Amino acid sequence: MVLLRWIAEVADEPLVLEPTDRRMEWATNSWSLGADDGDRNLLSVAEVVAAFERTAAAIQERIRDLGFSGVATFYVWHDRQAGQLRCSTASVPPDALPFGGTYVASDDLGPVVEGFLAAGEPGFIAWSDLEDAQNFSEQIVTEPGISPFVVWVSSVEASR
Repeated sequence: MVLLRWIAEVADEPLVLEPTDRRMEWATNSWSLGADDGDRNLLSVAEVVAAFERTAAAIQERIRDLGFSGVATFYVWHDRQAGQLRCSTASVPPDALPFGGTYVASDDLGPVVEGFLAAGEPGFIAWSDLEDAQNFSEQIVTEPGISPFVVWVSSVEASR
């Protein structure tokens, strides 16, 4: 199960907590994790959630060892367009994560992982899901804006 190994490896990757340089944090601490259909079918939501929880605990321990005393958040989201789970660590609270779009911080990782595991291959659209251009243009006019996406957050600051 490659995905579980990759999640575990995130805990050992380089970690930068630099509140004055958010770009460096993002570039160093952000990871994209994918899975083929075989892994998606074999893995349970509970297994993937437990792997991320272990990774968050390991990152928190590393932050303690670094002596960093500020706020730190480990977070995970499902990038539907890329068909990946993404995760990162930042020296910000959960309500200030570096996203350009609207998100909802959650302490329940299950729905994020469930959506990822249930999604098919990225870029693949079944014929039955395609609609003709006329229906599509009507949807654009009548559907409200894009809804916020869910991001699992875990406080990993040393004082916790």
